[in-house]
Amino acid sequence: MKKLYILLALLATATISAQIPAGYYNSATGTGYTLKTQLKNIIDNTNNGLPNEHVATDQGYNALDALYATSDRDTYYENDNTILDLYSENPAGADPYNYTYGSDECGNYNSEGDCYNKEHVIPQSVFNDASPMRNDGHQVIPTDGRVNGFRSNYPYGVTGTLVSQSGISNPTMNGSKLGNNLNSGYSAGYTGIVFEPIDEFKGDIARIYFYFVTRYQSQVGAWSSYAMFDGSTDKVLADPFLNILMTWHQNDPVSQREIDRNNAVYNYQNNRNPFIDHPEYVQLIWNPTPDTVAPSVPTNLVVTNEASTSISLSWTASTDNIAVASYDVYVDGVYNSNSTTTTATVTNLTPETTYTFTVLAKDASNNMSAQSAPVDGTTTEAGSSGSECASETFANIGADSSTYTAINWTGDNGLQWSATDARTDQTLTGKAITVRNGVLTAPTIAGGIGTFSVKTKRVFGGSNGTFNLKVNGNVVGSITYGAQDEVQTVTIPNINIENSVTITIDGNSLASNRVVFDDLSWTCYSNLGVEDFTRSNVKVYPNPAYNIVHIELKNNTETIVEIYSLLGKKVFQKTIQQTDIIHLNDLSSGVYILRLTQDNNTISKKLIKN
Repeated sequence: MKKLYILLALLATATISAQIPAGYYNSATGTGYTLKTQLKNIIDNTNNGLPNEHVATDQGYNALDALYATSDRDTYYENDNTILDLYSENPAGADPYNYTYGSDECGNYNSEGDCYNKEHVIPQSVFNDASPMRNDGHQVIPTDGRVNGFRSNYPYGVTGTLVSQSGISNPTMNGSKLGNNLNSGYSAGYTGIVFEPIDEFKGDIARIYFYFVTRYQSQVGAWSSYAMFDGSTDKVLADPFLNILMTWHQNDPVSQREIDRNNAVYNYQNNRNPFIDHPEYVQLIWNPTPDTVAPSVPTNLVVTNEASTSISLSWTASTDNIAVASYDVYVDGVYNSNSTTTTATVTNLTPETTYTFTVLAKDASNNMSAQSAPVDGTTTEAGSSGSECASETFANIGADSSTYTAINWTGDNGLQWSATDARTDQTLTGKAITVRNGVLTAPTIAGGIGTFSVKTKRVFGGSNGTFNLKVNGNVVGSITYGAQDEVQTVTIPNINIENSVTITIDGNSLASNRVVFDDLSWTCYSNLGVEDFTRSNVKVYPNPAYNIVHIELKNNTETIVEIYSLLGKKVFQKTIQQTDIIHLNDLSSGVYILRLTQDNNTISKKLIKN
């Protein structure tokens, strides 16, 4: 998730100790709520007589603008010095929009992407707009104005059913969501509407909350009308939200961005966020008697679907003394991916190959069950042109709307899709996009296109017809749709175009027909000319991967390994001979295209970095 992980508290302390004033935390010696009070005395605006007293200052609300010049610039992802907005940043690719410090501040806004303003992570309504809470640089961050309004004063949580709001897509352009809290697993106990940031920044939000309820401990007991607070001055956080925030803190460790921002805010207002400096304080305060009980072992693991390059799994939920947070999926004994539900789809498998799968359960304290009983699955015969290169289920197109309009959303691969003269209230195998006389446009993706596939269904009358399938602006085939409510799977083989491609669907043969599209995908394409250099002779694992990926070739030939972002930017290159390990530490999480070249022959595979 993060570009820089700090997995151990001691390592975190060593990494940042040079920025913490000498003796700053000397008086923080207790555990439980005693430690919380000790930290409050360190970071508050009262002279508590500490040997190393640092009294917090209130610079006022308007002074926050100057803080953002140093605290919230993007030198971590695009590295373009624009405003780093937690609600619009796309860690795996290009941001949907950017803001320049000092020139794009709201102002008025109508749509997402218009301007940025100040977001109070703990809403101003909670503390009646009072200072210094309203002006605290640790908890007031620059975000898109429209998404800020979309989040409103809702708590943070894990969304289940999404809700609609006029004028903005849900999920938003970077995947943040608004919906009813998922009342199960680690988010059980609350059913109201919540706002869920993307995984990249969940730990950031959690540590802001831990700071806030510590810094304002003497006042927070009066703010129990806020759903996240329980009316106490010690625990403060209501059980469902304490579980959520502790899980986010555990799963999304402190990043270099947070460390740098903590230093900037300290220089600005003379206090620090202790939970960035010492992540271990969270457990010491809210869980001083550590949870050591592991969840039960997942049962009834079964294969639910087998395709040429993917296998889907499901299992019966585990139980835990507090709550199960997630499940780790293993393929042939090697970690593959993590799921917060009781289903998973393992991708980028080799056709006509048998794999052994197991899963284990984890809780918020990172206690792990034993692995489940194994189950085998066998991929089917490969198609005509390589592994799946891109896919879109339209699950993220936002709330149902029967209005025909222009729609933008973040797709399954984290990149931007769009449609014109389209609506979002019709379904096919799930959420889908309905296009009338408009254009459906996929993001430009490296890896080429071999075979294209999509499901169609005509609704609301009309007659049979077709859309054009275009690659890089050129028509390469027709997408048919049949009788009303008839579901068709349209496959267009042998398109065979290399390198970066932009896919568009347009040219409805009857402009009044309304056609639902779902389960769109295409395979990568490379011009393969050497018989013994084929996809079945190349093994890449694990995939998805964390920091390393293994590449095994059956032939002992010099091979160029290249990794491209989905936007076609080369981010890695190395020459190997037969078997090697590729280190991915410098890559951010996301989807990439892996290219292996021998002589003039290239194989492309999709690579996922967790």
